[in-house]
Amino acid sequence: MRRWLPSWRQLLLLTTGLLGVVTVAAVVMYARTDVPKDLNSFATQQNNVFYWSDGTEMARTGLVNRQDVPLEQVPEHVQWAVLAAENEDFYSDPGISVKGIARAFYRMGSGGDTQGGSTITQQYVKNAYLNQRQSFSRKLDEMFIAVKLDQQVDKKDILSGYLNISWFGRGSYGIERAAQAYYGKHVSQLDPSEGAFLAAVLKGASLYDPALGGDNRDRAVERWAWILDRMVKIGKLSAEERARYTVFPEPQAPPQQAGLSGQTGYLVDLAKAYALSHADITPAQFDLGGYQIRTTFEKPRQTALTQAVQDAAKNLDPDRRPADQNVHLGAASVATDGRILAVYGGPDYLKQGFNNANTANVPAGSAFTPLVYAAGLDRGVQRERQGNRTPVLPTTRYNGDNGVDLQTPEGPYWGRDGKKAKAANDGDRNWGQVSLRTAVEQSVNGVMQQLGMDVGLDNVRRAAIGFGLLPDSMGDLVPGFALGNSTPSAIRLADAYTAFAGQGMRTDPYSVDRVSRNGAELAVQRPAAVRAAPAGVAGEVDTALRGAAKDGTGKEVGQLVPGAAGKTGANQARTAGWFVGYRGPVTTAVSLFRMDPKTLALLPLTGVAGADPATPDYTTPAAIWAAYTKAAG
Repeated sequence: MRRWLPSWRQLLLLTTGLLGVVTVAAVVMYARTDVPKDLNSFATQQNNVFYWSDGTEMARTGLVNRQDVPLEQVPEHVQWAVLAAENEDFYSDPGISVKGIARAFYRMGSGGDTQGGSTITQQYVKNAYLNQRQSFSRKLDEMFIAVKLDQQVDKKDILSGYLNISWFGRGSYGIERAAQAYYGKHVSQLDPSEGAFLAAVLKGASLYDPALGGDNRDRAVERWAWILDRMVKIGKLSAEERARYTVFPEPQAPPQQAGLSGQTGYLVDLAKAYALSHADITPAQFDLGGYQIRTTFEKPRQTALTQAVQDAAKNLDPDRRPADQNVHLGAASVATDGRILAVYGGPDYLKQGFNNANTANVPAGSAFTPLVYAAGLDRGVQRERQGNRTPVLPTTRYNGDNGVDLQTPEGPYWGRDGKKAKAANDGDRNWGQVSLRTAVEQSVNGVMQQLGMDVGLDNVRRAAIGFGLLPDSMGDLVPGFALGNSTPSAIRLADAYTAFAGQGMRTDPYSVDRVSRNGAELAVQRPAAVRAAPAGVAGEVDTALRGAAKDGTGKEVGQLVPGAAGKTGANQARTAGWFVGYRGPVTTAVSLFRMDPKTLALLPLTGVAGADPATPDYTTPAAIWAAYTKAAG
């Protein structure tokens, strides 16, 4: 049987018919499309309101920062920086880019989004009249309105509207407020180099604002240079003038919002970051305001934690004691279900923007050893090459003497200095044969180092990540790894210990319970509970932590807070002190460190608060933990 194939005449007729249908449809849609009378109403822009967990108001932020300026006040070199970056054919195009639209529709048809290919007129239409949804119907509306707008409105008016309505980040809408936010000057004072940077930020402040990280700065520098080169290529900047702009025009630091003094700013930052990463909200939408964010922070606990830290800080006298200079205290309370209940981030958010409870450079020290213990109980040890893994128990005994050689399954561990690595106990104390449980309770560091080697440092690392410590915070896999060369934040370390109070289950820490806008609830992703360790293993670690708070290194805490379970922490370099513990369903981590304000390098804690040099570095954190836990109930 012969298969029917269309002739070329039939194909031509079919193609012509389809083109005719599409053309008629386009003409009808064009005729029916009207340019909307009103812009999206900026009059409804609001604050973002943050609430305590009980629903009472905590803070208001996010006033929209917008101020229109006539196009005449925007230097031509700034206008052309934007046009060179976004739409160099703006003055000659019909309001749309046929190639760009075809590319956008192709991406949509192939399963991608519809972004890309928009002229400045289309972007203005989207921002001024439509919504930000990436859909076929919205793209069609944008296209037809842009064509009509281009016929009805002068190009300069469209460009003026675009520059005044676009989002530049830092809560700024419009080129004038962007000039103030990034350079502290009126837009008319911008030079071509600064204009090129603001044109780069239009691509997305979350990617190009240098204040948000080193990667952002690298991207900004690359795009800034590209824009200046484009201006030369299209004849809007001479090569001689371009040669004057070889140094990136660093923008000023973002101004901190009033109303965020004390601890409030730290809490707002945590909640905002969580909402932006776990709800369908873009930074630009958030800056428009109108969001209500119910946080997990409990005001009574926050008050108690702040008071406990401030009381301890009264013992510091930086004017008279150099050892008390550049001292930092951080603390975080996390519930067993992952809710962050309270945070101490620093003396005042408006004076110190970075959050001491969310650091990434403070080693956990021996507060890390319960995770090593858990890994050993769960995964067993391997002491001989090609040998089988064998279980260890809390009663398994190790050599607790100082200075013994650390062993691997292949033999002694040789350090990079060509010497054998040796166990290092606090005070060089010799403990003789001790059980693993005792080693945890009494911080016998040499035993924990050897246990880490026997378990396998890679296995300990995997276990620590399973307890919620971030991979980026993991230290080098050397014998010091078992003694806490990793640098988890107080929030993450507190969350890790919730597994010991929660029979092996833990939940990633989170700070937002609900988000709504104008009465409509928004979906917020919640972390799910996961198993970090078998219940039996968690129970054994819990027993050791209760022993540490009763008769071990944390016994002063146990005397003040009956029923406490926790671990002291200090590192071998004496640059960090910790106490991490729990009573009931709440775990709290308190850290103490000194940091050079210029280099950010950690400094020794010896003599802090006037203490004898032999005083353990965890004394102050332990006192804060006990005072807070007693007050919070």
